[in-house]
Amino acid sequence: MSKQSVVVSAVSVAVMVVLIVGVDLAFFRDRFWLRLIANIGIVLVFVACYFRFLKH
Repeated sequence: MSKQSVVVSAVSVAVMVVLIVGVDLAFFRDRFWLRLIANIGIVLVFVACYFRFLKH
């Protein structure tokens, strides 16, 4: 893996974590199942974007 791809992967993981925590705190504080579904959805979107745009 090149240095650029490692940096892009690290940044995308950091953005994903910040987005998950932000959505959890903003919308789903006391709703466990909705939080879980939203978090799984966010991760699936990031995985789909990875396979569509970043995988070489």
